[in-house]
Amino acid sequence: MTGWDWPGDPGAAWLAAALVLGIAELAVPGVFLVFLALAAAVTAAISYALAPLPLAAQLVCFALWSGVAVVVGRRWYRDYPVGGGDERLNDRGARLVGEVTRLERAIVDGHGRVAVGDGSWPASGPDLPAGTRVRIVTVRDGVVIVEEA
Repeated sequence: MTGWDWPGDPGAAWLAAALVLGIAELAVPGVFLVFLALAAAVTAAISYALAPLPLAAQLVCFALWSGVAVVVGRRWYRDYPVGGGDERLNDRGARLVGEVTRLERAIVDGHGRVAVGDGSWPASGPDLPAGTRVRIVTVRDGVVIVEEA
């Protein structure tokens, strides 16, 4: 073979498919296309080792190795789950619970405002003067429920 003949070289086509699937996994992460990329790479190796391999055999090989890769991958991620995510990442109110801050406006008749970061939130709790240090106990309907810290 003097060079790659893409239409006539199924191994090269499977390698290209593995590369495209790998890049697609990076562009749209979902931890699935990487298994298909692996199956395409194995199919390329088998196509080179057993050349000439009929197209039907290549497709069966790809399907089988895709299944094997997905089963092994699912088991791997079940046994070694990817952690480190913050379950409260998109729940701003839940992230405030436990924070100690100061009353921006006195709580009178159960209603006031607390300073949180560079903003303020409506607050509910026992009557307290402005400037009192309070701890956020919970957040309900956009109102922080506080107690004296």
